[in-house]
Amino acid sequence: MTHRAGQLWEQVALPLEARRANAPLLINPANLAPLAFPRNLVHIFDAAALREPDWYSKLYSRYQARMLPQVARRAEAIVTGSEFSKAELVELLGVPGSKVHVIAGGVDQRFSPAADAEQARAKLSLSSPYVLCVASRTARKNLGSLEPAARLLAADGIELVVAGGDRPQFSEQARASTVRSLGYVDENLLAGLYAGASAFVLPSLHEGFGLTALEAMASGVPTVLAAAGALPEVAADGALYANPHDPLEIAAQIIAAIGNEQLAAAGVARAAQFSWDRTALLLDQLVGELVASK
Repeated sequence: MTHRAGQLWEQVALPLEARRANAPLLINPANLAPLAFPRNLVHIFDAAALREPDWYSKLYSRYQARMLPQVARRAEAIVTGSEFSKAELVELLGVPGSKVHVIAGGVDQRFSPAADAEQARAKLSLSSPYVLCVASRTARKNLGSLEPAARLLAADGIELVVAGGDRPQFSEQARASTVRSLGYVDENLLAGLYAGASAFVLPSLHEGFGLTALEAMASGVPTVLAAAGALPEVAADGALYANPHDPLEIAAQIIAAIGNEQLAAAGVARAAQFSWDRTALLLDQLVGELVASK
């Protein structure tokens, strides 16, 4: 099914099926919900496209600006992953805070210091020590800010590598970069890729949660994050922070993180507070409350 066909199903067929079943609630896990159905619980990850529309295509930004407020206002309740995102949804979508429920995501148990780093190194030709970033090459991920760090690390024989999808509009930037792009990394290698890193960095200008940061922390990797969005809220004292607009500060924090065993241990402890079992339990409780209130 194409993306457009999937949206058509969601907006037309899905509410009809829900009405026929007399469903008390329709759970929508990814930013959209059928406006024709009156009883939706919708998970909205963030409002980045409304906050910074220039980060996205004009078509996507216009679509989000039109649809997201309607979805939010008509929903029975909204779930998001952080207090940061909750405040942003209230501000930008015009919904009351009582309608937005913070339920954080979790970290899969396969992300641990014991993951198979050697297999990932061999498959991805990582013969040197490396600092890892896991992010798609998009404007809000701010990957250009990693250039000074990549040059400093290269002088010490350490690569700075990025795992994640590329975008055509950033292809020239990627070709000229000192940062090595691994492209899409198979899920079977991802845990080992994290575990083998000397440090992890995420310089994003905006994150509604920060799952890759938690995955790195759970993997026992000293972590450096942008002091932006929900990242400080989620990672707390499990990471070092840098101004995402200051590439030299990012580089200095990466260097400070490498070999920092105390920071790595704090990251593991913080990440352990986020589990998918807890996420499921809190979501189940919210659904039960909403259904019982009918």
